Amino acid sequence: MKRSLRLIAIALIMVMCATTANAQGYVKLNGLYALGGIVNPQVEMRLSKHSSFQTEIVYSPWRSINGHHLHFGIFNNEYRYFFRETNDGWYVGAHAGIVLMDVSKPQIINGKIGFQNRYSKGYGILAGAVAGYEWRFAERWLLDAFVGFGYLHSKYNGYSLDGAIDMTPNRPDHKQPEHPDPFNSSAEWIPTKIGLSIGFLLWKQGCSEQNRR
Repeated sequence: MKRSLRLIAIALIMVMCATTANAQGYVKLNGLYALGGIVNPQVEMRLSKHSSFQTEIVYSPWRSINGHHLHFGIFNNEYRYFFRETNDGWYVGAHAGIVLMDVSKPQIINGKIGFQNRYSKGYGILAGAVAGYEWRFAERWLLDAFVGFGYLHSKYNGYSLDGAIDMTPNRPDHKQPEHPDPFNSSAEWIPTKIGLSIGFLLWKQGCSEQNRR
């Protein structure tokens, strides 16, 4: 996973430097995720008067919380359309990304949110829609509140908390295999993102023009 996250970080830097000569870009950090120890840096680049492109990384470093796993990384790209003007007011958008995971799935137990006594290691493809609001409260600063919902298709191996692989994964919607099979897959509609990010206007021109100065 560490190698994959390094590749994702390199891709993020390349996207930052691929802006056009007249672009402007905000770097942002999701404060809501940060409260839970999850890192979510974002880069949003203006495309036109009413649209922008955002790329981001979500990384949870928690390998174990009370024995449950919550270690994952997401590389996500998003197109946004603003009704008033880019980086000002309400917007809607669409996003897609890849997920690397080593997690215990959440579940509701006796009316409370808990985690399964097992974990899954694998990858997934994520796509969904987002809606939000951006408020520029200073010359170079803004707040971005957003929520997203979408579709996750994942493939993974299931393990018990002691590390033993689940050779007969539960497949309620599929015929069980004749022989033990450790590989499973799932597809589900889930909340894909939520947050309150603070952003700083880092540049008004592309990286190449900045570097010539």
